Amino acid sequence: MSVVVGLTGQSGAGKTLVSQIFAEKGFGVINCDMAAREVTEAGSACNRELSEIFPECFDDKLVLDRRALGSIVFADRQKLDTLNTVIFRYIDKLLDEKIAQYSIDYEYVLLDAPTLFEAGADKKCDVIVSVTADEDIRLKRITERDSLDEASVKNRFASQHSQTFFEEKSDFVIKNNSKSEEAVRQTIDIIDKIKEDKIGSKIN
Repeated sequence: MSVVVGLTGQSGAGKTLVSQIFAEKGFGVINCDMAAREVTEAGSACNRELSEIFPECFDDKLVLDRRALGSIVFADRQKLDTLNTVIFRYIDKLLDEKIAQYSIDYEYVLLDAPTLFEAGADKKCDVIVSVTADEDIRLKRITERDSLDEASVKNRFASQHSQTFFEEKSDFVIKNNSKSEEAVRQTIDIIDKIKEDKIGSKIN
């Protein structure tokens, strides 16, 4: 079985860039956002279950309105937890299948997972890497990137873990407050460390 590295972090911290570097360095990358989209395809078993809880977010063909769902759950922690309980059950099974498939071709597999801990996917990982940045920097990045107002972005932040949480739960942390070149340097250093140590179990 491959060495599985979990990549997670705060919204707007720059995880996409870090994931690209891992891919360039030979890691097989499993995008967990895409896995979530797979399990919520029109008419899926997951959608049938979610439509009983959030009927206003589905049409008669069980097509999910992601924007409508996001506006609901990011403003209500309890509803977000309810969503996660359902969707992570389906994602968990799919990730096991994908890790097994990727392990055929890759010595190292990256789980690119914004909700790594919430989904319990951290238990599948040998190493965990988190990307963080100060809130004002993340706010600026997301409002410019997604054309969202500050209130909407701050609601999203409020539903996520703190920087301290990621620092305590991770084996490596990339602090991405400056230029992208520094994030690249930090990422390459971590990749070299993982490969150099031939990590096959979590670092203590």
